[in-house]
Amino acid sequence: MPFPSNFMWGAATASYQIEGAALEDGRSECIWTRFSHTPGKVKNGDTGDVACDHYHRYPQDIELIQSLGLRGYRFSVAWPRVLPGGTGAVNAAGLDFYDRLVDGLLAAGIMPAATLYHWDLPQVLEDRGGWTNVQIVDWFSEYTDVVTKRLGDRVKFWLTLNEPWCTAFLGYFIGRHAPGITDERLAYRAAHHTMLAHAAAVPIIRANSPGAQVGIALNLAPQTPATDHPEDVRLAHRADAFQNRWFLDAVFKGSYPADLVEDLQARGILDGLEIGNVSGVNVPLDFLGVNYYMRFFIAHDPNQPGKTTNPFPPGTPMTAMDWEIYPQGMADMLLRVTREYNPPPMYITENGAAFAEPDHVEGDVLEDPLRVDFLRGYFAAAEAAIAQGAPLRGYFVWSLLDNFEWAEGYTKRFGVVHVDFETQKRTPKRSAHYLRDVIRSGTL
Repeated sequence: MPFPSNFMWGAATASYQIEGAALEDGRSECIWTRFSHTPGKVKNGDTGDVACDHYHRYPQDIELIQSLGLRGYRFSVAWPRVLPGGTGAVNAAGLDFYDRLVDGLLAAGIMPAATLYHWDLPQVLEDRGGWTNVQIVDWFSEYTDVVTKRLGDRVKFWLTLNEPWCTAFLGYFIGRHAPGITDERLAYRAAHHTMLAHAAAVPIIRANSPGAQVGIALNLAPQTPATDHPEDVRLAHRADAFQNRWFLDAVFKGSYPADLVEDLQARGILDGLEIGNVSGVNVPLDFLGVNYYMRFFIAHDPNQPGKTTNPFPPGTPMTAMDWEIYPQGMADMLLRVTREYNPPPMYITENGAAFAEPDHVEGDVLEDPLRVDFLRGYFAAAEAAIAQGAPLRGYFVWSLLDNFEWAEGYTKRFGVVHVDFETQKRTPKRSAHYLRDVIRSGTL
């Protein structure tokens, strides 16, 4: 079955990962500026200070997007570039940049898909508690209003938040991402406040961008019991509540998973948190963005009751991130969400893979057969999910460019376009040509 003729093929990026100009033209420090400049937090001491220099090279990148035949380009707006103080005075130069980017995309026939928050919280707001402070609902609403008033006449595809799971749990519980805090109680405060901020932002976007499609991007990952042992099954169900149902239930049901809430309340994790107002989170959406990368195997540890291990069978194909390559998992997740949540149209808002590649490239193309095979498999899984009833309307590959890969620095390359970080030379990979050919033909 070919993809529908109006299927939205695109590629995705994020502001801190590609823009550079980290403190230029009035942009203030964000949590990733601070985190990446803290010794030991990012591999090789890498930072996003320059990244792909997209802030200065965006016209070249728009030409690149156009040459690949991409119909949509998903980017994010940097909050500290627009509101350096987090709230209050607007930085005209920051908004002007996104004006130029959007106008350039539209002139090239490319749909701009804007994410309001992709992890670069102004440090000045983190100093006031960041996502753990309920005031962030008002801060995010103000920021949303400023951006959508300026761009909402032209941008008609908006995402409120990217991967709130990562914001809350990688940032405030596991500590692998900025701001690097390891406090489970604070993490659930952040997780709750992301949901309240999302719900508050949706009507603001609709008021400022009439006719726009509005959604959110959730990173969803199957939690598969390693065996049929009852403890493996129980722990996988709990992991699913933590990874998937906390956010899916909030967005679509206005509630949190009862089994997880019961466990958290018994341990005092939710003390003082008004989780009842999650009932207002299930505002109608125009689409659900699904970021899909991996599934997890969940096995109990007989020596540590309640603890899990994550064994993969020997020979499991993996990416350079040690993430399993298993396209069927994405199809299963799309069909599960369709079955259990009756969502509006869905888009794959991120999917891609990192593989070992050289820092410097000679010639006009970099051969990346592993990524071509990866994309072919996942595109086929998307096609199969559509055939079985999933309302999938588009697919944004992660990522357009090799970029600053968060705590991995520049050691992991996800792009379909290679970036030489010394010279900023862009070189399309064979996977970019493959993506272009799929878009042209509508078939794999």
